[in-house]
Amino acid sequence: MENVSQPTASDASGALASASSNSQMSSATGSRTRLVQWLSIAAIVLSSLSIVLWWAGFARLESAEREIARRLQDADTRDNESHVMAKQAADEAIALQSHMSVLEAKLAESQSQQASLEQLYQDLSRTRDDWALAEVEQILSVASQQLQLAGNVQGALIALQNADNRLARADRPQFIALRRAIARDMERLRALPSVDLAGNALRIDSLVGMVDGLPLLSDERPAPAPRLDAHPLERGAHVTPGKDGKPQVSAPTLGERIQDAWRYLSAEAWEEFQQLVRVREVDQPESILLTPSQSYFLRENLKLRLLNARLALLARQESIYRSDLLRAEEMLQKYFDLRSRQTVGALQMLKQVETSNTSVELPTLADSLAAVRSFKAPHDH
Repeated sequence: MENVSQPTASDASGALASASSNSQMSSATGSRTRLVQWLSIAAIVLSSLSIVLWWAGFARLESAEREIARRLQDADTRDNESHVMAKQAADEAIALQSHMSVLEAKLAESQSQQASLEQLYQDLSRTRDDWALAEVEQILSVASQQLQLAGNVQGALIALQNADNRLARADRPQFIALRRAIARDMERLRALPSVDLAGNALRIDSLVGMVDGLPLLSDERPAPAPRLDAHPLERGAHVTPGKDGKPQVSAPTLGERIQDAWRYLSAEAWEEFQQLVRVREVDQPESILLTPSQSYFLRENLKLRLLNARLALLARQESIYRSDLLRAEEMLQKYFDLRSRQTVGALQMLKQVETSNTSVELPTLADSLAAVRSFKAPHDH
């Protein structure tokens, strides 16, 4: 017989433990599954919410972009309108400014006309003595300007004489003191030494006209060699008396012709060789190395110097006048041929202009002008 073993208590407790362990494992597995399901559902929900929020944000951003574009378009429209309005305002301002300029010109014209009318009224209201004093003052003012600016002593004397004649025609005893002041100024002008400004100006003009004809050092060329045309007598020809007593020249022989040709050629070669080399002592070598264009500008600069000296003479600018004359003299001595008679004459004329007296201190007509104005002052009031 087969022995069947009965389950023991230890076996029963092991089975119970195994069942308990299995039940715990199954419960843990179920809870983990439920957790994964909940997490999945939460992820789906969160994803859905994210998509919804993104879509809402995108829609809101697109709406904001459309609003910004609309506002930018409105701003551009307003900007264009403002530009148009600004242009219109500028055009209107220009038109108004032009209109104001016309009004100002008309106003100035009306003011000038009014001033002219007032001056005419004042002139018409003057007495005979006022007219005489005004005329004398004008004559003296012009004479003083001519004397100070141009040094025209003769013109100032003529003006003073005219003023004295005008006062003499008025035949007023109160003008005697004024005529005495004019006479004193006339005496001072007559006592001045004579200054020949016009003569010096004419001499400078003559120098300017001579510049183009003055020879330069660079213009000098060697003289051409004389042509050696030998006479038959010098070529070895024989002269014999003829029947009529006149000398007859016989033809030279071949040897004589050869000797004569040799002498002629050697003499001509020696003359040409002498013209190839020319020795001359020059203090400033650049004066003989001028090109034709430089020579032209040198002459023009010399003319300008002389013309500037003439203007300074007439304007009574003594320092400029002397400086230009000295510079012109240096140019003549440096670049022009001093052996030429024309250059020597130009230098002598320039020296004559330089040594002439042109610096005379001219008096003023202040006494006569002061006398006229002091005499007019009570009458003006």
